[in-house]
Amino acid sequence: MKVFGLAGWSGSGKTTLMVKLLKALIDRGFKVSTIKHTHHSVDVDRPGKDSFEHRDAGAHEVMLTGAKRWALMKELRGDTEPEMCTLLKKMEAVDIVLVEGFKKYPHPKLEIYRPEVGKPLIAIKDKSVIAVATDVKALPNTAVPLLDIDNVTEIADFLVTHLGFLKSK
Repeated sequence: MKVFGLAGWSGSGKTTLMVKLLKALIDRGFKVSTIKHTHHSVDVDRPGKDSFEHRDAGAHEVMLTGAKRWALMKELRGDTEPEMCTLLKKMEAVDIVLVEGFKKYPHPKLEIYRPEVGKPLIAIKDKSVIAVATDVKALPNTAVPLLDIDNVTEIADFLVTHLGFLKSK
């Protein structure tokens, strides 16, 4: 499984690009999964639902399943958040896992950068950033390639080449 990340500050357009890039890679024949990291409390359930009540009663894990999908919810109950490598081991093998977030993890990543967000460029200090997708033509002190944030084909080509795949499967 090849892992590639999209990182950037809140409001930079990570999710928008992630969805477009995901579709572009799937259209090329790749089997792709995603991991989304958040600093917020995650809850895919809601009070009043049976699975919520199971968790609320103290279940360590609750699996919710139906004809179209299943989800496994694991309560950390004070344990530390698992490392990304631990989470990847729990996923089914695919061609590419796209990771949104996990800025500090050392996997290869594309920084999504918009100057109007008002945050510093991550690529200057983070050697795991191998390119920057942006809407500006030049960024001072940046040694990595700049990609047009609106050109998903260019970004997909870069990612596929970097991961060692041919342009399509």
